[in-house]
Amino acid sequence: MGPKAREVQMKLMRGLLDLVVLQFLKAHPMHGYQIIASLRKQFGVYFGPSTIYPLLSVMEENGYIKSHWDLENDRPRKVYSITDQGADMLNCTEESLTHIYRKLAIGTGKIPLNGNNLTLNGLTYTKKNLNGNLDNLKNNQH
Repeated sequence: MGPKAREVQMKLMRGLLDLVVLQFLKAHPMHGYQIIASLRKQFGVYFGPSTIYPLLSVMEENGYIKSHWDLENDRPRKVYSITDQGADMLNCTEESLTHIYRKLAIGTGKIPLNGNNLTLNGLTYTKKNLNGNLDNLKNNQH
């Protein structure tokens, strides 16, 4: 990955960090270090404790996550899990991001297909129908 692509990835990750954390916690509860390690492993970016722990505090204050102390191990750890409000926020954001992506894709002519189907203005087209319609358009132009 080149330096420009890395810069873009870091900007996106900074902007979406709370959503990525919610997605991790949706899969299973985690403590702060697990979140830091998962970010590094899955995305190749490092956000340290000075970024992650304040973010977790704000997310908890906003009711998106909750925490409890795990005292079962040698070292006590604060474990975070997603709340219903956090799951709702995550779902809403996923829908918004999908909507934005589709708007951008349609604007550039790269219309995304959902599986083998495309839904456009409430109508569903299959890849086969789309290809047939495109072939008809080409034939009618000659």
